[in-house]
Amino acid sequence: MLQTEWTPMTLVHHLALQTDWEHAQQAGEYRISTLGHTLDDIGFIHLSHDHTQLRTVHDTYYTAVTQPLLVLDIDPTGLDIRTENGYPHLYGPLPVTAVTATHPYAP
Repeated sequence: MLQTEWTPMTLVHHLALQTDWEHAQQAGEYRISTLGHTLDDIGFIHLSHDHTQLRTVHDTYYTAVTQPLLVLDIDPTGLDIRTENGYPHLYGPLPVTAVTATHPYAP
């Protein structure tokens, strides 16, 4: 597995169920790696560099989901993000304060 250190330059993104994001806002942090898997299960939170990667994540994990999906725009400053196999991964919980915006995701 190719691993490189993350250099904060641009926003990264995460595809989330709206309900998971709502729970995170109450808790102060987001801990879902990918649909049905937590940070504790996987060891990191899956992120995307761009909308092409988001589409791939959607097509791989979320095609059967009927709940509303959101794109979380994340400022990577101060977060332990590493790019592995072309995708950024966050090692640790996502503080809600690092999310700069949310947008509905429509495949």
